[in-house]
Amino acid sequence: MFNGRILVATDGSELSGKAVTAAVKLASALRAELVAFTVLPVYPYSRIGESSGIAAESHQAQAGAEASERLTQVERIARDAGVSCHTSMLEDDEPFRAIIAAAEKHDCGLIVMASHGRRGARALLLGSETQRVLAHTTRPVLVVR
Repeated sequence: MFNGRILVATDGSELSGKAVTAAVKLASALRAELVAFTVLPVYPYSRIGESSGIAAESHQAQAGAEASERLTQVERIARDAGVSCHTSMLEDDEPFRAIIAAAEKHDCGLIVMASHGRRGARALLLGSETQRVLAHTTRPVLVVR
């Protein structure tokens, strides 16, 4: 049963912007709280031999700043629509796991996210974080294209 809290996952892309718009409209109509969520990428060279701590620190600082900006934009959109919005981010090299963990942590009754709608061999080869969320969560997911 829907509990009044919606998690919207954003990566800052134009397509995830459509998911944010849909989530804000839905939260407004349902008088629900919104949890804006984004995933911080793991430093890609941390598992490959020696890597510079300074480079990793710089990478994470930049990624964190970009993630904060994405969340600030969602907060602004929600506030302008009169929707209560909280933000959250997690670092993970598999975004689908972080999205599901955030939905559980914040006790969200619905996950809203975008999908590129890839089909056939391209979908099989590239995969989809949305498909992975759908396959691994028991929570309802609204997919926006």
